[in-house]
Amino acid sequence: MGGLRSIVGSGLYNIVFIGWTAVSVTIMLLLLPFPRPVMQRAVKIWAWSQHWALKFLVGLDFEIRGRENIVHGAAIYASKHQSAWDTYVFYLLFSDPSYVLKKELVKIPVWGWIARKCAAIAVDRDGGASALKALVRDTRQRLADDRPVIIFPEGTRTQPGTHRPYHPGIAALYSQCDAPVIPVALNSGLFWGRRSYAKQSGTIIIEFLPPLPTDMKRRDFMQRLETQIESTAERLALEGADRYPLTRPALVQNRDTNEASPSTGPAVD
Repeated sequence: MGGLRSIVGSGLYNIVFIGWTAVSVTIMLLLLPFPRPVMQRAVKIWAWSQHWALKFLVGLDFEIRGRENIVHGAAIYASKHQSAWDTYVFYLLFSDPSYVLKKELVKIPVWGWIARKCAAIAVDRDGGASALKALVRDTRQRLADDRPVIIFPEGTRTQPGTHRPYHPGIAALYSQCDAPVIPVALNSGLFWGRRSYAKQSGTIIIEFLPPLPTDMKRRDFMQRLETQIESTAERLALEGADRYPLTRPALVQNRDTNEASPSTGPAVD
């Protein structure tokens, strides 16, 4: 029964997503001349609409763990990234988040205009030292405005049970920005996979871990960040697969594929 609801609900949700997003984007275009908080409010309303559509059409909800580790105001959240869900969930948790994203995205007409209006932080992943300097500069500005900054250290979505090397940008933010770095793990990919039409019913878990110590060396920081996020994400993936058997085949397949592929190790240099 759960599988049928997921199939039918996914179809209905995708229709709602396309239709309501088109309406929302049209409204957001009209809001471009207004101050940034107005646009942020519109994006937040859109994000909540997606949450309620998923909950009622698909039966997909989410649970927050580690609320005591959430900082009210300026902080850097280094999050695991498995699903499109991750790209808007922080709008459900914070009033004025700023996402770090690749610069190619802000070049997309309409979408990029809205992202720039929300003061997202665009990064040139091939820009070397100058790109890192720009990342640090822009992040400092957002933190000075008392905004939380969201960054995905792997730089792209990964399947549950797999991971990619962490990019050095998060290390630059840790060492050069006076703000706590909070690791975030989740298991959203079990329920809404990368480029997947179907969404599975269940409960996504997003877990905020304690802020990392501020006095670590770069290599130690990167190793600890990756270890904490990946071990917690692995635990959450196994928990989700145990609670919702329909997600288990994807998890096992992803883990088998990851184990069969050579690892390049963490990007800490």
